[in-house]
Amino acid sequence: MTIEAALRARRDAGHKLLVPYVTGGLGRDWVDVVRAVAAAGADAIEIGIPFSDPLMDGSVVQEATRRALEQGATPVSVVGALGSVDAGVPLTVMTAYNIVFRAGHERFARTLVANGVTGAILPDLPVDELGEWAPVAARAGVETILLAAPTTPDDRLARICEHSHGWVYGVGVLGVTGERDSLASSAQVIAKRLKAITDKPVLIGVGVSTPAQAAEACEEADGVIVGSALVRRLLEGAGPEGAAAFVAELRAGLDTGRG
Repeated sequence: MTIEAALRARRDAGHKLLVPYVTGGLGRDWVDVVRAVAAAGADAIEIGIPFSDPLMDGSVVQEATRRALEQGATPVSVVGALGSVDAGVPLTVMTAYNIVFRAGHERFARTLVANGVTGAILPDLPVDELGEWAPVAARAGVETILLAAPTTPDDRLARICEHSHGWVYGVGVLGVTGERDSLASSAQVIAKRLKAITDKPVLIGVGVSTPAQAAEACEEADGVIVGSALVRRLLEGAGPEGAAAFVAELRAGLDTGRG
């Protein structure tokens, strides 16, 4: 089953969707973290492949990336480790397009699928430049998930929705990733705009930090991506058990509609 089909099925059964973000290669137990958050109620999991130049990462994810790289994480080691996860939910990676380009489109896409990964988020590859990557990815079985910013004009938003597969990633707030004290009003605005023009699952990420904020975002959106709040806990030594406990709190908040 594709990521999009899996998320549609969950949504159509009345569930709000939860996608935690985990930095690949962060600590020896990072693969156990992936398994733990899957068991705690994630509908899919986003794994960051560390890259030396931050794209949309705030200070928390930057620090996690730095540590992972210092501990020897590479694209090959991170993707290869995912082959043993058997999480039971779809896995997608987020990384810089440079990594994909250096590896070669076909090689990268095939390596993902061979290790159980069926989605890719490349924040620095805009919809206008998908030409070489998208068809190769699709043939290999990789769904390319595109980002839509709050400032995106309507005509471009429609193109993003058309070419995004798996889900449409609505960016909740302008700026880099990171925890916020409250959900930005732009999160619900971009969710509403996206829901008006696509039936694909619409998930909001960037600036969603707590169960209450997740539930608030899902008043308009189909689901949320939560990264910095989880990664901060991992940097503080939460480990698989602590990660699972936080994801379970998010899951409960979404299921009840309250934080």
